[in-house]
Amino acid sequence: MMRRALGSVRWALLAGIFFHLVQVVSADTPKVLRVTAIPDEVPTELLRKNKPLVRYLEKQLGMKVKFIPVVDYAATVEALAAKKVDLAWYGGFTHVQARKRTGNAIALVMRLSDANFHSKFIAHKDSGVRRLKDLKGKTFAFGSVSSTSGHLMPRYFLLKNGLIPERDFKKFSYSGAHDATAKWVEAGQVQAGALNEAVWDRLVRAGKVDLSKVKVIWTTPGYVDYNWTARGGLDRRLVSKIVRAFLRLDYANPEHRKVMDLQRAKGYLLATEDDFAGIESAAIAAGLLRKGKSM
Repeated sequence: MMRRALGSVRWALLAGIFFHLVQVVSADTPKVLRVTAIPDEVPTELLRKNKPLVRYLEKQLGMKVKFIPVVDYAATVEALAAKKVDLAWYGGFTHVQARKRTGNAIALVMRLSDANFHSKFIAHKDSGVRRLKDLKGKTFAFGSVSSTSGHLMPRYFLLKNGLIPERDFKKFSYSGAHDATAKWVEAGQVQAGALNEAVWDRLVRAGKVDLSKVKVIWTTPGYVDYNWTARGGLDRRLVSKIVRAFLRLDYANPEHRKVMDLQRAKGYLLATEDDFAGIESAAIAAGLLRKGKSM
């Protein structure tokens, strides 16, 4: 899944992607670069993890950068479409929705881990759930409806394993965020759920989930997920600077590491629209997207 090497090969590819961008963007350079992110974690965590990134981008781009929080996933797509934000942190599914909604949103970069991402299925230890087939007749939590790792791909893999949530679960709900899903399962509000692997790992490392109550029952196969997406119409020179700023992040640099640790990144790769063809196909197969339009 790790299809693109770093170093000199990365910069050669960069030249190619810029040629493509010349065809799809115009000379629109905002005075302030407005950045947003899908609210896949609690607002305080999103603000905490993005403050150092904002400062880094300001230094690299030589312009003011402002982080703009939003209330839900759909709001990030509408904000990009309305030109109220210029750069958005999306999951793979949200990027596909934004691309269809705007016609010209551009995937720029993804973390190394996003080329081979996973979801975790978790269950309360008193639920009797030890494997996927045990989910029949149980209560279950997804994250946001538009979440790639918290809904789309878990639903897709459930279907691949013969489980239809509407038919086979006693009840299912949407927690709205990955950390909320973990808390719902821990509290016994639901018997099982699915969430982003990176958030699960962070909660475990921070001791914010009680492993005497919650366990992982299954990890999905890999898929492409998170990425930074720019709105169509941004000046190509600014787009170039944004891409270079991410690709310059070096985990061996202590200052860069402070930014990257909060982003849960070890490095970045170029992203292309072809990377998300599988996500679009999975969304259609899962009934969350119709060919030619978003739902």
